[in-house]
Amino acid sequence: MKKSLIVFILCSFLLCIVSFYPHPYHVGSMEFNYNTKSKTFEIVGKFFMDDLENALNKKYGKSVHFLDSKSKSEINKQLKNYSAEYIKLKSDNQFVKINFVGYEEDHESVNVYLESEPISAPKKVETAVSFLYNLFDDQMNIIHIIVNGERKSEKLTYPNRYLHQQF
Repeated sequence: MKKSLIVFILCSFLLCIVSFYPHPYHVGSMEFNYNTKSKTFEIVGKFFMDDLENALNKKYGKSVHFLDSKSKSEINKQLKNYSAEYIKLKSDNQFVKINFVGYEEDHESVNVYLESEPISAPKKVETAVSFLYNLFDDQMNIIHIIVNGERKSEKLTYPNRYLHQQF
């Protein structure tokens, strides 16, 4: 009994330490999914909450905090501007306008939602994604592009931000 109590206390102590230690990887993902009904790309980015918060704070010089309802409108404004600067999309050699829809906090991560203007089904898709490159020189972003059910994925590692796919 005494031995299991000591093991429990040690495990609890280690979990507390690990939960406060910054994660060693800087990785995010961005999915560009072409919706044939709306003729738009539905875009979802998923990033570690603390990394995205730090990137916004560094970029805009204002202290915002996810999970704080007082920061929500400022975060929306900052994410709209940040997304416009760090995500670009081309379809068949034409730039496509991307609109910020919103964000959602999901435990230790943040989902960023965007949508493109309506376009014809693309044959060639080009993206430029540099989310969190302003914060980390070891940032890796996994990019998924889905057109007509065909999924193509690739890893972009700082400083590489461009991806071209044919469909």
